[in-house]
Amino acid sequence: MRAEFRTTIHPGMRRLALIFFCVLSSAAWARAWKGIDPGTSTRADVIEKFGPPSRTVKSGDKEILAYLGKQAIKGTTQTQFKVDPKTGVVERIDVFPGPKIDKAAIENSYGKACPPGPLPDSPCYLKKVTDDFRVYFHYPRLGLAIFFNPDGVTVNSFIFQPPRLPAKK
Repeated sequence: MRAEFRTTIHPGMRRLALIFFCVLSSAAWARAWKGIDPGTSTRADVIEKFGPPSRTVKSGDKEILAYLGKQAIKGTTQTQFKVDPKTGVVERIDVFPGPKIDKAAIENSYGKACPPGPLPDSPCYLKKVTDDFRVYFHYPRLGLAIFFNPDGVTVNSFIFQPPRLPAKK
């Protein structure tokens, strides 16, 4: 005979569980690159996956693990993992693709432009321009920014980091 257990969840705990679930589900939108998740993966994870970097550089309060030249990660000319030396957590990944990638491929892979108004639940980009007039697509739900070459058509680099969603109005 099997015992049957029933539990009653306090309403406050339900709310806490719901908030916890919402936080986890929003983190699920974060875009990993080759199995490395900005904000979660560590320096050790990067080295385990890709081997020792070509160079390790200190930049401000960050450590940069750079893979370039003969040690460039397949499909790239260079990849940089920006790590917080205190925690060892990867905060950002900058990827410089080897093959030419165009806007159509980006939209097919990550999503089209966001419609006017509030940000939808599905991934979409906001077209932005840097101070030096470089066009880039920002995918807030994915934590992804894609910078284009001066031709405005082919990709120069990808930046992966934890999502930073715009404040709701």
